[in-house]
Amino acid sequence: MTSLTAPDGPRGADSADSLPDLVADARALAGRGRRTILGLTGAPGAGKSTLAAALADTLGPELVAVVPMDGFHLSNEILHARGARGRKGAIDTFDDAGYAALLTRLRDQGPDEIVYAPTYDRDLETAIGSALPVLPTVPLVLTEGNYLLSPDGAWPLARAAMDEVWFVDLDATAREARLIQRHVRHGEDPTRARDRALGPDRTNALAVEALRGRATRVVRMTS
Repeated sequence: MTSLTAPDGPRGADSADSLPDLVADARALAGRGRRTILGLTGAPGAGKSTLAAALADTLGPELVAVVPMDGFHLSNEILHARGARGRKGAIDTFDDAGYAALLTRLRDQGPDEIVYAPTYDRDLETAIGSALPVLPTVPLVLTEGNYLLSPDGAWPLARAAMDEVWFVDLDATAREARLIQRHVRHGEDPTRARDRALGPDRTNALAVEALRGRATRVVRMTS
């Protein structure tokens, strides 16, 4: 990840952000004196998890915990039963109510409570429950995923728990190339990886892109 630009949002239409700019803004959110939740959304492969990791690594575990939306993937067994395994990653293949409930719990976390959030193993393609402990002393929770801005189902409840949502954007050609590489890296043959990136992933990306106007700001990834 190199430089980033924010074509709209609080800084104005022509302003540009570097990673240090974004770190400074995240640090300010962590300094509000209360639990704050920052969402990072965008199409598959745009760099949401990359940005979340960069912010968390720079600010450190005392200030930031990362809780991914992907921990709420429905199991492969459930998707097979519903005939939806080939659409895994579509909005209806997630437990949106469970995700909203977790974010609400994190927003209202008590001073003596540890919240255990799920994560997602890309190699196994499955969610792992209670894998991410979130301490009550951590002021900023980063959560990243595709559908944080959806107006349907329980997604608005999840959005209501977030203080800000940044839309992470990347040129479609670069983003799809990155997706193909990711699928190959996690064990798919190149042909199937390409079909997945240019098929279901592209369909999901179009749905997510349509929601960018709901974001607090847009951050453009340049690589």
